[in-house]
This record gives sequence, C-alpha cells and structure tokens, in this order.
Amino acid sequence: MSGPRRCGAVVGTALAAALLVGCAAPGGDRASGAGTSAAVTSEPDCGSGPVVLRARFETGFPLAKALTDEFTRQHPDVTWEVREEQYAVLTQNAPRLLADDPPDLVRLPQVSDLAADGLLRDLDGYAAWFGWDDWPAAHLRQLRVGPGGRPRGTGPLYAMGFSTSVTGVFYNKDLAARIGFREPSTLAEWDDALARAKGAGITPLAGFNSGAAAGLAFPLQSLMAAHGSPSAIDAWTFQQPGARIDTPANTEAVRHLRRWLDAGYFDADLNATDYARMLDRFTSGRALFMVDGDWESATLDRLMPGRVGFFLVPPVRAGEPRAAMTGPPTFGIPAGAAHPDCAAYFLNWAVTDRAARELTVRVGGALPLGPPDAHVPPVEPGSVTATTLTAAALVAANGTGMDFMANATRAILSESWTPRLQELAAGEGEPDDLLRKVQADYADQVDR
Repeated sequence: MSGPRRCGAVVGTALAAALLVGCAAPGGDRASGAGTSAAVTSEPDCGSGPVVLRARFETGFPLAKALTDEFTRQHPDVTWEVREEQYAVLTQNAPRLLADDPPDLVRLPQVSDLAADGLLRDLDGYAAWFGWDDWPAAHLRQLRVGPGGRPRGTGPLYAMGFSTSVTGVFYNKDLAARIGFREPSTLAEWDDALARAKGAGITPLAGFNSGAAAGLAFPLQSLMAAHGSPSAIDAWTFQQPGARIDTPANTEAVRHLRRWLDAGYFDADLNATDYARMLDRFTSGRALFMVDGDWESATLDRLMPGRVGFFLVPPVRAGEPRAAMTGPPTFGIPAGAAHPDCAAYFLNWAVTDRAARELTVRVGGALPLGPPDAHVPPVEPGSVTATTLTAAALVAANGTGMDFMANATRAILSESWTPRLQELAAGEGEPDDLLRKVQADYADQVDR
C-alpha cells in the first residue's frame, strides 16, 4: 500500500457524531456534525496489537467468511467474530443493529436510508487513500449516495464490495441435451425451450418465492430489461426524480412472467420454496434452468463439474446487447464501528491481495473488484465460472448492467415486491396492477 493520498471523509450527521464518541478512526478527527468529514491523515491499518473485528454477513454465501479466515492467516493479530443472517433479516434489522450494537463490518442489501440517517461511515477518505477513486467509476457507482440518501449513483461512497456479480440463466447440460437445447439468441427462442422442456416432463425453471425475499424478482427484472431499458430500471432503483417502475415495457414483462406461471414452468409449490431448496432442485437435476447469480458458479462447478452452462437473458430482438443485474455485494462500515480503520484495511486487502482475489474467484465464482491491472486468477476452461466471468466482462463492456431493483429502498423488497410477487404466483390479482401497487409503495417509502 502506497503512501498518503488526498484527504477525504468519514462520517455524516449529528447521530453519527454521537455514535462515534470514543471510537474515532486513528489518525482522523471525530465527526463534528452533519456534512462534515474526518481526514485520513495516516495510513489506515489494524495497528500493532490484537484486534477482534465484529462482522455481520449474509448466510449462504461463503466468500466473506473465507476472506476473513485468510486475512487472519496473514494477519494473526486480527481475529473475527462473525455472525450470519438471512438477506431479508439483515434488511429488516440493519437500522436497529447499526444504531444499537454496530459491528465493524456489515453486509448491507441497501444503503440509502442508512446513509441518510448517519448510520454508515462515509468511505471517501479511504477511497482517496487506497486509490479506489482510480478504478472505473462504474465499479462503485451503486455504492454512492447523494445528500439525504438520494439519489444513489452520485455523492460520497458508503460501501465497498469484493467482486462484481452478474445474474443470468444457469442450465443443466444433461437435461438440455434431452430437448436439443441451444443457447437462445432471442427471448422467443428461450420461451420455446421452456415449452419443450415442459412437454418432455422436465421442470423448466427452478425458482423460489417464499419468506420475505421473493425470488421471482430475479426473472422479472431480467424480463424487464429484455422488454425495456436497464438504464430506466436503474433510474428508478437510484431514486432519480420522475423515474417510474410502472412503464408499458415493464408491465409487458410482468405479463410475460405471468404466462410462465400459468404454463406451469415453475414447481407448483413456488411460494413455499426458499432459496436453498431451489438450489437443491437444480443441482439434483430436477429443473432445466435457474435464474441466479455468479455467486453460485463455484458451487455448481464443484457439485456438477462440466454439466452446467450459463447465458445472459436474451433480448426481444436478436442482436441487441444483453443486460444483467450486476454490481458488488455491498459491505459497509457502521458510523459507530469500534475499528473502522482496520475494517477499511480489510476491504482494501480483499480486492488487492493476490490470495484474496484467488478466493473471490475460487469460492465466490465472481470477478474481483480492484485496480484495472490487478491479477485475475485463471479458471478451468469450460467451467461455468469461466462462462460467468466472460459474461460479466461483456455486460461491463456494453454498459448494460443494472442494480437489483429490490435495493431501491430499505423496505421495498419485504413490504412490496415480495407480497405482490407472491400474489402473482398464486394467480391472484392482475399483472397490470402489480407495478402500479409497487410504484405507490415506493412513492410512500421515498417520501417518509
């Protein structure tokens, strides 16, 4: 790590100042009020004595824990107290956790409201020191938040990630061969493959839609991008003025998803199926396709070596660039973290250390974030990890990546998308009403 760069920020509002009393970053000033920042005047590190970092991570995703273990192996004075929770639980409990018992590092599904409330540390000072500002701006765009928590995409950096993920369609090559499947160039060709699978007695799509995190949001957003514009979806997700989700193109995507549901392309117990059960159905050969992210690539290479393919959801018209949900899984440093410098040092280590980057590919199956010239570990040719890495690079080159629409507000996933999509899967309500209801919920949450 090189010497000092320009000074930056750490902190936010009066609430953040109160939380930071007694635990300001070494080498930096304590927060002094709304809009102020603490300068990073000496290299952030973990000090010279024993440190215990407390972390709250998402269950079911082993990369973060693997990285903490490797970090301790390289830095024996730093140990971790890690607790894992489901995505929906983290979303629900994040405000109380960060206010009442802040860890040093936390997986954050959504950052806007937390940043606005002064519960997250402004990372601009660390970005300047470590050189994160020198990366392509698109890598960290989703992690920037404007004044008052909106819009996203501009303003200070409030989170970091280890990798940039991409979503698309995994498929079982053995089942695909039974119907003569070839990767589709249009959405109509994929529709045809789904129908042929159903006709051959194969469940076309593994899915999940139970609990507080409706998995149908994944295929729905993919269909929205195919029928419309990923940039329009991002505008809504980033709370840009005037953006709406209930557009004609997006409504056609909901109708498309409803046709899949009516045709029986998902298992009948979709609303009772959680993520782990969906993954088990796919890996045990009980479904042809699964719309999911590259965070499962390494697992699929291990469980089904050579038997899984991957493609980006095709466009309506052949030849148009394919879009996908992309971006780093979000990790933030709470304003009240006891060891913010050490947490920031870890975040930088995770994207620059050679062994850490190899873990990101081998365990996470994803393209590591970091400097443009950083080491990219080799992968097995023909593996699904190799395919998803190529897909991530293609989406980045085409500029067709988009954030997950469930990140638009803290409550939009649990309070709006989930119940609306569960109703859709149950055959209740009309597709044309779904997005109007979500838009109304969104407007209410943004105005709170």
